[in-house]
Parts: sequence; C-alpha cells; structure tokens
Amino acid sequence: MKLLKLTFANTLLSDITPEAIEDHLWRRLNSDRRVRTKLGIRILGKLKPSTVHQELRVLTRMLNVAVQLKRLTHNPCNGVEFPVSVSKSIRKPHYMTAAEQAQIEFWAPSYLKNAIVILTETGLRPFRELMPMKKEQVDLDNCLVHIPDSKTPTGIGDMPMTQLARDAFKAQVELAFESEYLFPSPSPRAKKPYVTSLRKIWEKTLRRAGIAYFPLYHLRHTFATRLSAGGVADHFVTQMLRQGDASVFKRYSQAKLAMMREALAKLDRHANEHEGIFGTARPN
Repeated sequence: MKLLKLTFANTLLSDITPEAIEDHLWRRLNSDRRVRTKLGIRILGKLKPSTVHQELRVLTRMLNVAVQLKRLTHNPCNGVEFPVSVSKSIRKPHYMTAAEQAQIEFWAPSYLKNAIVILTETGLRPFRELMPMKKEQVDLDNCLVHIPDSKTPTGIGDMPMTQLARDAFKAQVELAFESEYLFPSPSPRAKKPYVTSLRKIWEKTLRRAGIAYFPLYHLRHTFATRLSAGGVADHFVTQMLRQGDASVFKRYSQAKLAMMREALAKLDRHANEHEGIFGTARPN
C-alpha cells in the first residue's frame, strides 16, 4: 500500500491510466529488494515478479471498489499486461500431510495447535476470518461457526464444523479466558484486541518440527485437497471454500448446511499419502 501511495496518492482516479500503471510496474521490477536487519538495510537483488504482481492485484481490487462505488466507469488495470512471466516465480501451495501435521502440532503452543486444527478442518481464512473471531460466533451446541465478514460476499454465512474442529474451538474458548475474542492479543499495547500475526511463532514451530517453511494460509489449500481426496466434487469444494457463486445454496440454508456437513464427513486427512493427484479449485 505504501508504495502504491507514493505513485498514485496525488493522482485523480480518472487520471490513472493503464500506461501509468505499467510504468509503475516496470519501476518496481527494476527496484532493489531491501531487507531490514539488525545491522541495517541490506540489498538482496531485485524484487521478485511475484511481489510486484501482488501489488497489481491489490491495486486492481482497490479500483474495482471504485467502480462499484461509481467513482470510475471502468478499471484501468483491465488494460494492463504484466511485463514479465510470474508463473515460475509464484510459489506452489504446500499440501500438509497428516504426518507433518502431527509433527507441527507436537511442537506448537496450544493456541497455534488449535488454530491449525480449525484451519485444516474448516478452510477458514486465517487472518481475515479466524483471528478476529469472537466467541459469540462459535456455536458449539449446533457445531456451527458464524462468519459475519469475509474477503468476498460469498464468504459470509454459517460454516459447520467437524468433531475435531469443535474440540479445537472449545479448547481455544477456554484458553482465551474472559476475552470476548477467540485469539486475544497477549499485549495490552497492541493496536487490535486480537492476534494479527502468527508469522514468528509459525516459523519457529516449523523449524523445531524440522519442516521447510510454508505460509500458514496454505492450510486452506490442505483443507481443499482433503475434501477432493474424500470424493467431494470440485464445484462443491469451491462452495465449501466460500469463494464461488453461492446464490443457489444461499436460497436453502438448511439444505446447504446438510450438504456441507456431508462433505466434511468425507474429509480425507491422509490425502497426500495416496498415489495420484487430486485437482481442486485454488483457494483465495
């Protein structure tokens, strides 16, 4: 966001053109990658295309909102062609095996262990949906979790939970004591009352478990793969991830929940240990 502001902060929305966006992308692709260390700033080559491509995605999303609010007639990003290939630089999602999960959970502190189980059993978005979650959103009696805010409108709604997820939710509710949040911030000086980052403890846990680093968000990919391996149709995997057009399912909420529970019952937690490849929709 900061780098986008440097380029476009003083530019009218109507003056942002595809040419201006492409000029920005070229400048960023030729910029040095600066890393802050205890000894100062280090230069580690040029920025990766995937990093710059992510900036384009953020800008595209922002301008899409401007179009929705009728501040723009069209999104200029639609006329932009990314200057270089990013297919080789974008990291493929890591699908966590059951053995890896057991090893990670062994070394993880209690709250992280609970988060791992919940993410792999529900496919929730870790930092948009799970970390800001309040206890009142968790219905242990009916095995449901309510999601009032999400990345997309289709992400909003009720999500059923497996028994493993219910046990993890219950354990985390007890661990959070009197806080209204499921994952309260341990620091009274924190900007937000809930945990906003798990990067350091996640890296530390993976290192202690002897597993190469992969983003916590990839647990959402693991959830999708396990559903697919259990025989759930790809189009319904998309519905379980809450990232597709869910208008049909939203009409009949009870039928939708019943179908989601049936799909969760098919979760194959040993998906990565089978021969063959299971194709799934890529979560966002």
